[in-house]
Amino acid sequence: MTVTTHPAGPATADAPRTVRPEVVPDGPGAPAEQRRNTSTVHARDVFALVGAAAAALGLTSLLFGRVLPFDGPLGFTVVLYLAFMALYAVLVSLDENGSAVRARLAQAFVHGIAALLLAALLLVVGYAIVRGREALTHLNFFTEDMSGTGPLDPLTQGGALHAIVGTLEQIGIALAVTVPLGLACAVFLNEVPGRYARFVRTIVEAMTALPSIVAGLFVYATWILLLGNDKSGLAAALALSVMMLPIVIRASDVVIRLVPGSLKEASYALGAGQWRTVWTVVLPTARSGLTTAVILGTARGIGETSPVLLTSGIAAGLNVNPVEGPQMSLPLATFSLVGYPDKTMIARGFGCAALLMALVLLLFVLARVIGGRAPGQLSRGQQHRRVLASARDAERMAARAERGREPDGTGEPDGPADADGPADAAGTASQAAPGDRPPMDRKPDGPTGSRAEPTGPLPPPKGRRPEPPPWA
Repeated sequence: MTVTTHPAGPATADAPRTVRPEVVPDGPGAPAEQRRNTSTVHARDVFALVGAAAAALGLTSLLFGRVLPFDGPLGFTVVLYLAFMALYAVLVSLDENGSAVRARLAQAFVHGIAALLLAALLLVVGYAIVRGREALTHLNFFTEDMSGTGPLDPLTQGGALHAIVGTLEQIGIALAVTVPLGLACAVFLNEVPGRYARFVRTIVEAMTALPSIVAGLFVYATWILLLGNDKSGLAAALALSVMMLPIVIRASDVVIRLVPGSLKEASYALGAGQWRTVWTVVLPTARSGLTTAVILGTARGIGETSPVLLTSGIAAGLNVNPVEGPQMSLPLATFSLVGYPDKTMIARGFGCAALLMALVLLLFVLARVIGGRAPGQLSRGQQHRRVLASARDAERMAARAERGREPDGTGEPDGPADADGPADAAGTASQAAPGDRPPMDRKPDGPTGSRAEPTGPLPPPKGRRPEPPPWA
């Protein structure tokens, strides 16, 4: 393709300010155009990765099998990774400069760390599911408790129903206490700045690192010893609330800080107050982040064992009353069951652990569905209600306009007639233009000068609402 350019003359009022060069099509003898590849993945990069991985695997196998007296899997993995990074840097340096080599090494390091974390997560989840699959395959594991089951009984007897109910009730009470207090405290820290707010923020940051056993001891000393209450699921929920509250406050505080100040300023400019702005602007804008804060607090409290052990105790039977009597939870059931030497009890313990992870995943999905929409985005039900409300508003405004056209129900204008009679009024109306003011009569000149007074209809008496004009 041949491109010819022409010198651009001085810009005039009619001529464009930018002149593009003319494009002349290629002739029969012109070379073919070669387009530049803008893809981030190239064949040489793939060859370098595969070659470095294969060479590192072979070199590490040779060192561990023939040269070095090591045979541990951890050492093999570390040496394999170091050999891969070194060989990959050598292969990339054959085609790229130093900055590109450093960029590729950093990219490989980041992807390697991400793969390591994903592998660790899959290992934890998979190990719990594999060890507990024998118990999870039986329906009685979800419908029975351990009140009549011993260590020697098979997996067809007993289950974790009491632990499931206890976990749901305890975390539900903890969320009912934590979410309102946490969100209110986060709003206070952002909307009411001052020395006291800074003091509260410092205490909250310090409590995020509070050990779980300390929270359990605090509730045990105050709720059980000082106030004289028995161990119960409510006491365990209060201990979980002490642990969850700093997490929710801190995460919500950070999220609310990210709300643009221009949104709040626009709300204030429209006449809204501070707390109405918080309720209708700040909280809906930060809804997704606040949901994440609640999820973080729930994940912190739902897997704790020591606070529940101190404040609730261990129970083998089902207790649906969280106010009275010991109540079990899934983490506490896992802790107690895996301590038995019997394989069936250990399988039940790992089944409780897998069930706990599934419960956390379910809560996470529900929270994403409830609060995962972007600010201002409506669900289908909300959109349908908005459409119906708009239709009702349109009908109401149309009816109001119709009543304004016929205020007395007869279809005639509702205004006082002129004293001279209908004919005189019609003549006066025909002489005046539609947009002119009513005729004015002047008083005789007096000491105060001449003054004009309207001869049209007088204003309504004080205390009476004026009738709407015919054209309204």
